[in-house]
Parts: sequence; structure tokens; C-alpha cells
Amino acid sequence: MQSHALVAIVTILALLLYFVMGLRVGTSRSKYGVEAPATTGNPDFERLFRIHANTLEWLPIFLPSLWLFAFYWNDRTAAGLGAVWIIGRYLYMTGYAKAASARSAGFAVQALATALLLFGALGKAVWLAIQTGV
Repeated sequence: MQSHALVAIVTILALLLYFVMGLRVGTSRSKYGVEAPATTGNPDFERLFRIHANTLEWLPIFLPSLWLFAFYWNDRTAAGLGAVWIIGRYLYMTGYAKAASARSAGFAVQALATALLLFGALGKAVWLAIQTGV
């Protein structure tokens, strides 16, 4: 049986990064005077809010792809690609927090990592289905 400890660690690190993003949104509400439930009013706050929201939008694509890739291929490669995703999200977060135009590099890194995980898992699943006649 294959261990998935590395992918579990990467999953937890990804969720911790998302947690930190949420804390940044919460603390920036008082800093910029944007009271809940408002999500607009200050461009600095709005960028932090979008960083958090966009990461939430990507988690349902990233996490299943990460685990399916680990299941069909191996834990180490999946964890490595997952770490690249985290780095991309961190670059996205730090860039976008400064200026909306600075978010592209980090976004591209995490999108590429996700695509490799997603299509890698799909490819192996299809290949196995063909091999077993399913």
C-alpha cells in the first residue's frame, strides 16, 4: 500500500496558506474600515479579499487533482507539484496584494501545477480503464 503522507502534508500546508489569507482579510477589514458584509470600499482591502476568494475558487480543482494524481501515480511527484501550487499561490498573494497587475506570474505557476495534476490523473485513469476494459 502506498503512503500518501507527503500529499497529506502538502494538503495541510495549502489549507494553512488559505487560513492565513482569511486572517489577512479579517484584519484588513478594521485596518481599511470595511465592515462586514461589505466587500468593497477600499482597493487594498478588495485585493486581499479577491486573493482569498480566488484561492477558494481554485481549491476544489487543486485538492482532488492532487489526491487523484497521488493515487494514480505517486505521492512524491504529486507532493512536489502541490508544493509548486503553494509557491504559486504565495506569489499570487504577495504580488496581488501590492498591485492587481502583479498577480499574473503566481497565477500562471499555480494554474500550470493544477493542470499537470488534473490532466496527469485523468490520463492515467483513462489509460487504466482502457487496460482493464472498463
